[in-house]
Amino acid sequence: MSHPSLETPVFPVPWQLGKVYGVESHVLTPSQTKDLYPLMNIDDLYGTLYVPKDGTMDPAGTCSTLARAAAARGATIIENCPVTGIQVRTDDFGVKRVHAVETAHGTIQTPCVVNCAGVWARALGRLAGVHVPLVAMHHAYVVTERIEGIQNMPNVRDHDASVYLRLQGDALSVGGYESNPIFWEEVSEKFAFGLFDLDWDVFMQHIEGAVNRVPVLEKTGIKSTVCGPESFTADHKPLMGEAPEVRGFFLGCGFNSAGMMLGGGCGRELAHWIIHGRPEKDMYGYDIRRFHHSLTDNNRWIRERSHESYAKNYSVVFPHDEPLAGRNVRKDPLHEELLRQGCVFQERHGWERPGWFSPGGAAPVLDYDYYGAYGRQRHRDYTYNRLLGDEYTFDFPPHHDIIKNECLTCRNALALFDMSYFGKFYLVGPEATKAADWLFSADVSKAPGSTVYTCMLNQQGGVESDLTVSRISPGAPGSPLAPAFEGDGYYLAIGGAVAQHNWSHITTVLQDMKFQCKLLDCSEELGMMSIQGPLSRVVLQEVLDTDLSNEAFPFSTHKITTAAGCQVRAMRLSFVGEMGWELHVPRADCVKVYRAVMEAGARHGIANAGYRAIDSLSIEKGYRHWHADLRPDDTPLEAGLAFTCKLKSSIPFLGREAVEAQKAKGIFRRLVCFTTDEKVPMFGLEAVWRDGKVVGHIRRADFGFAIDKTIAYGYIRDPAGGPVSLDFVKSGSYELERMGVTFPAQAHTKSPFDPDNKRVKGFY
Repeated sequence: MSHPSLETPVFPVPWQLGKVYGVESHVLTPSQTKDLYPLMNIDDLYGTLYVPKDGTMDPAGTCSTLARAAAARGATIIENCPVTGIQVRTDDFGVKRVHAVETAHGTIQTPCVVNCAGVWARALGRLAGVHVPLVAMHHAYVVTERIEGIQNMPNVRDHDASVYLRLQGDALSVGGYESNPIFWEEVSEKFAFGLFDLDWDVFMQHIEGAVNRVPVLEKTGIKSTVCGPESFTADHKPLMGEAPEVRGFFLGCGFNSAGMMLGGGCGRELAHWIIHGRPEKDMYGYDIRRFHHSLTDNNRWIRERSHESYAKNYSVVFPHDEPLAGRNVRKDPLHEELLRQGCVFQERHGWERPGWFSPGGAAPVLDYDYYGAYGRQRHRDYTYNRLLGDEYTFDFPPHHDIIKNECLTCRNALALFDMSYFGKFYLVGPEATKAADWLFSADVSKAPGSTVYTCMLNQQGGVESDLTVSRISPGAPGSPLAPAFEGDGYYLAIGGAVAQHNWSHITTVLQDMKFQCKLLDCSEELGMMSIQGPLSRVVLQEVLDTDLSNEAFPFSTHKITTAAGCQVRAMRLSFVGEMGWELHVPRADCVKVYRAVMEAGARHGIANAGYRAIDSLSIEKGYRHWHADLRPDDTPLEAGLAFTCKLKSSIPFLGREAVEAQKAKGIFRRLVCFTTDEKVPMFGLEAVWRDGKVVGHIRRADFGFAIDKTIAYGYIRDPAGGPVSLDFVKSGSYELERMGVTFPAQAHTKSPFDPDNKRVKGFY
């Protein structure tokens, strides 16, 4: 649909990742494929990926078996009992909680409801005041007549044709994901076990794809058709977890026609979530809190993104692809300014953020054209789409040298990064310090003017977030830069893609602990730009009305000052490993301050830089990315962030007991930095070999331009089950496997770039 056919066979994830998790898989040549599946057309194939233990299951039989097992263990299953309402009550602290479920046959008092209503989940959510971001579509498959010789054949997924052929006894069921699915516009509450008539004009593309792959189908009849309602989501992943609007209202819906495949694991994790307050494994990718609250009831965004995710479900996922649907929903104050300068934007949960800067000029993101479906005209000469298409490769992208330029300009002179999409919260009130002590793993209750890098943990010691927390003094009423408050105050700066997750985590903890304080969101009212590099002090000294010397403005501090006549909060921080300052600026003043910085920096070689450069610079310095290097089931000790935990103090914090227990027991998994001398592109999920055995996989990888090497971070284990000490890390011989080819790698216990942290402190 949007991706060209590959010229060479590429199996980047299942093959190498299967080795890590013990999933048997094999890459077969066309002739080997023909031997295994004689009915397959192999004329247009370069190779196939074969997973011997793939299989099928009977949905009806599985569900009835699970229902009988649940009943045998004490569950009550009441059929033909429609839910007519959900009672929600507000407690003494202003928190909305589930109180009861109303049905046609009576009311059930309960503090917990799980919404597993599929396409009806949105309607059920509305009964409780909860937004459920999914859409309903017609989804179909057909079952063929008997096919001689098909018995015991593997299931087939043809990603180029976006079609699957699943074994069903001595026949095949055929279906796929078309670019013009039919939306079910008016979801009827009386259609629970109904089916639609199959629209052959829509479905015929799957028949054509199936016939090309298994030609015998051209002469095989259709025994039955199945076309039913199915729910789909904006990123083709389920919606799970506790809704942010109402405590006790959980979601288990939006399974994108993969409910039978995902149901077992998701059901187990959801049960753990309800009982213990969080899932046992990392489920952020499925957590409803991954979506910003402004998107979960935005019908245009939900519809467009769900359509694109459906249509591209079988498309090859390239490392730097971006959606075309649901764009330009949230723009920061510098958006138009940067667009004119060639900014190629990325989308992260509604925000348009700078990806990189094209010397070819403006590349605006246009309104979604649905890939020409539904009679819409496809965009022609679409520069942004062309730039994305140029990067459909697993080699270094064609814009590799442009990213290199941005990175090295930052390392050798200075660069400006627009980071306005960051989440910006204030934690204020009489018990703000008490809350901060409990929420944050580091000691943040320092004097006003201090800034601390810290984690937030869950009860199991897993990292729910990493962020910076700045102690502030009260300001003027209504000011987004320095708000008025009573008691203590803290300013939180958080990665924009995970801002909603952070907001929900903090809010939940404040509610559970009943702290007397408030969390305020000023993300839209403030912009943020980061000026980084050896010349940042020289340039900013011309713009800021304050002394920027090491003595007057040391690292990890902040102060209110003026820039171009505008009040700003300047913070001396870095996420790229250079001397630099962040400027937090009221939205209305952002363009003025930006232009003043760029004008002052022009004669010093300043350049705009985007998040592609940040990814490279930050991994080169060893700075962590949450939900890549850090997840809710990774601990600070495993991730090399023990310094963020105030274990030497007596101050209790959430997760402390778990961290102390792990420290006493030993670390059995550790995040390690690897580099390869061979300049080979890596993107994450590559297998890690140590002394001939698979010990883990890469979480994040990029190219480091200053050290001129590929850099990768991954967690490793000892195959013998012992603790992973630094001596264990240093004593092994390592290789990283990329697409079936292994490359010698060096393990590092410190960042390979500026390991002594001199540059961030201004020592060059």
